[in-house]
Amino acid sequence: MTNQEIISKLPYSKPFLFVDEILQINENGVEGTYTFDENLDFYKGHFKDNPVTPGIILTEVMAQIGLVCLGIFLLDNSLNKNASIALTLTEIEFLKPVFPNEKVTVISEKVYFRFGKLKCKVIMKNEKGDVVCTGIIAGMIISK
Repeated sequence: MTNQEIISKLPYSKPFLFVDEILQINENGVEGTYTFDENLDFYKGHFKDNPVTPGIILTEVMAQIGLVCLGIFLLDNSLNKNASIALTLTEIEFLKPVFPNEKVTVISEKVYFRFGKLKCKVIMKNEKGDVVCTGIIAGMIISK
């Protein structure tokens, strides 16, 4: 499965698709990027005259790249089109702000994948290579 095929299987669409590119992926982890467009709606009110990316959006970017892309890769062609993805755990530490037009890189390392549950250590870095946030994210595939 190609990196573009993985992105096409994500259950999201713009404006809630937060994956631009998968740089590398294998059975142990994934690395991908996303650039925050200054025209995203949440910047209009978070914060007035000094827009900053909300932590929940940073968490979502980490989950989409670091958990969902990796899960699709690990399941390969056995992913059921009727399956749902459920986030089961987030433990994120926010260290630096992310501003409009910033490009971030998410690096995820698989902790385990068993019984349909995937748990990963995830780091987000800015273009300077500074760690923006880090933590653990877990989720599971629920078949309908």
